[in-house]
Amino acid sequence: MFDAVIFDCDGCLIDSEVLALEVELQALADVGMPYDPDEFRRRFMGLTDAAFFAALDGDRIAKLGEPLPADFRRRHDEALTGAVDERLAEVAGAAAAVAALGRPKAVASSSHAAFLERKLRRVGLWEAFAPHVYAGDQVARGKPAPDLFLLAAAGLSVAPERCLAIEDSVNGILAARAAGMTAWALTAGGHILPSDVGRLREAGAHAIVGAWSEAARDFAAWA
Repeated sequence: MFDAVIFDCDGCLIDSEVLALEVELQALADVGMPYDPDEFRRRFMGLTDAAFFAALDGDRIAKLGEPLPADFRRRHDEALTGAVDERLAEVAGAAAAVAALGRPKAVASSSHAAFLERKLRRVGLWEAFAPHVYAGDQVARGKPAPDLFLLAAAGLSVAPERCLAIEDSVNGILAARAAGMTAWALTAGGHILPSDVGRLREAGAHAIVGAWSEAARDFAAWA
């Protein structure tokens, strides 16, 4: 039993990671930086925007001797926003699971605040969490550091060890564990591969949740 539940957003509540991977891999290939999709997911999923783009710059300098083009971030953001506005949906069952939860709850996402709100509103989940929506640009260190989860717990006035965190990435599981929380790994997002289950367990996930309906049953039982 937990006093609060803290949800990651991308790949957990909303099926945005599959869109992001599509946009990011194509944008990088267009500037001479093709990545193996599996390696890309392992390295970058769950990072804040600042950490993500800094790592990409470092990779391009190492490979081609120069950083990403000056307009890369703008073009990337425009393409991703377009994909979100046209095709974003919730991860199947997310809204029903959230509605079944009768405990304090928050979102702790590596996305920057404005885009996070846009995405949650797009799928009708903003009102379910606001004002307890915490973004990567609100902390000095993003996941896998614990700062974002600790911020969310403090906002809810709940001790971290009394919180359940639900994540879909290795970086997210590491962050939740570092914050002293119980961590469940949700594997219902469209981006998840069978090999991810082992990685999430190795990162310290206390349980693997294959569908939101499983979590909803637990939430309802806590009422």
